[in-house]
Amino acid sequence: MVLALGLAAGVGHSLPPLLTGSVSPHTVVLTQRVKVRNEVTGYVGDEAMLQCLFPATSPDIKVSQVTWMKEMGGKKQNVAVYLPDHKPNFPLDNSGRIRFLNVSLQDATLIIQPLRMSDEGTYVCEFATYPHGNEDGVTTLSILARPTNTAESRKVVAGNTTIPVAVCTSANGKPPAQIKWLSTLPGNFNASEMTNGDGTVTVTSQFNMVPTAAADQQQITCVISQRTLAAPENIPVVLSVLYPPQVTIDGYDDNWYVSRSEAVLRCAAKGNPKPTQYSWSTPSGTLPPTVQVQGDRLVVQSVDVAVNTTFICQVTNSVGTTRVEQTVLVREHPMKLQSSAGAVAGGLVGGILALALLGALVFFLLRRRRARPPLKGVYDPTTRVFGNGAAPPPNLIYRPDSELDRPLKRHEEEEEERLDEVGPMLRLSAHPGHGASSGYEEDDMESQHDGSIISKTAVYV
Repeated sequence: MVLALGLAAGVGHSLPPLLTGSVSPHTVVLTQRVKVRNEVTGYVGDEAMLQCLFPATSPDIKVSQVTWMKEMGGKKQNVAVYLPDHKPNFPLDNSGRIRFLNVSLQDATLIIQPLRMSDEGTYVCEFATYPHGNEDGVTTLSILARPTNTAESRKVVAGNTTIPVAVCTSANGKPPAQIKWLSTLPGNFNASEMTNGDGTVTVTSQFNMVPTAAADQQQITCVISQRTLAAPENIPVVLSVLYPPQVTIDGYDDNWYVSRSEAVLRCAAKGNPKPTQYSWSTPSGTLPPTVQVQGDRLVVQSVDVAVNTTFICQVTNSVGTTRVEQTVLVREHPMKLQSSAGAVAGGLVGGILALALLGALVFFLLRRRRARPPLKGVYDPTTRVFGNGAAPPPNLIYRPDSELDRPLKRHEEEEEERLDEVGPMLRLSAHPGHGASSGYEEDDMESQHDGSIISKTAVYV
């Protein structure tokens, strides 16, 4: 008889046979009875359940002992042991982290809580049975660790060298995190990993750039991805770049005149850290007696010739000192200044008036042209056809585009061309006491037999 003893199936597949022996000509196959999960995943600080069941399939099989072992350094170390006549024993733990879910010879499910990184490894659940001997199942426990993620800026001084300006850390995670940066500023980043004593990994990433005053208070974002995170974690970082004061002097309008009161200059400065000290002076070192210093303001109670000088404002913070100058020219009399609003208004009014004059001129010319009376003796082709003023017979209707009218139109066009070729006419001074007229008057015109019109007084050249 040949006896084949197989190991229990994990979840979804079977394990290979443990041993095979020849006992008799007849063969009996016994199915593996230990039920375990092939792999269990847990998180540091949480609870892990290692399932191990031995269903009773026959009253002839007796279980005398249950043992959980862990493979450590190529050897197996007992983790939990249960004998019916003794209390459960946990050789590797005396803090109560490890326990049986049920104290039973058929259910040896093991609970570990809270999980530590050191709990990761391969576990063997073994039942001592009679008459078949020991039967076991193997479970791999994988431990994941949720990292602690932080990001912060580094205080740096503005300069010309690329240095780290921000750091992002994903500490004590497993598996290691991936870190990247989102930024509109020019720069680059790198990352390094360090494995901790408990098996977790700390990842550190630095964002590097040339620090400038313009980059101060700008925001960049650290993006952390890791298996235990449901979604990437975004951590905004506001940069802190230290730089000396940037200074300008406001308030001078180029219209400081003698006896002007309450003329003020203001020293506008910004920096990181905030400027703490303002001082005013002149190239000679002393200020005019009519000048008062009020922090970042220089107030002139009454302008006089002594104010006709250069004022120096010096601003200091912990990074450095900056000074700027403003030269003041004192006038004898105030300068008449036209406001920009007045100039704009004047330009608009002038434009409107120009358009109005242009429109009036065009209107006058058009109206004069339309109002000029028609000349006497204007030729009407209907008169030549039907008589002067007589109504045409009903069956004879004049059509301007008829064959009869074409010679008349041709004659009319030839007359117009001849008049254009003659050129201007010189008026005779036939009327004493009156000036010469530049045009033709109606009384001066005479109709000819051929339908043309000529002047009675003009001389044709």
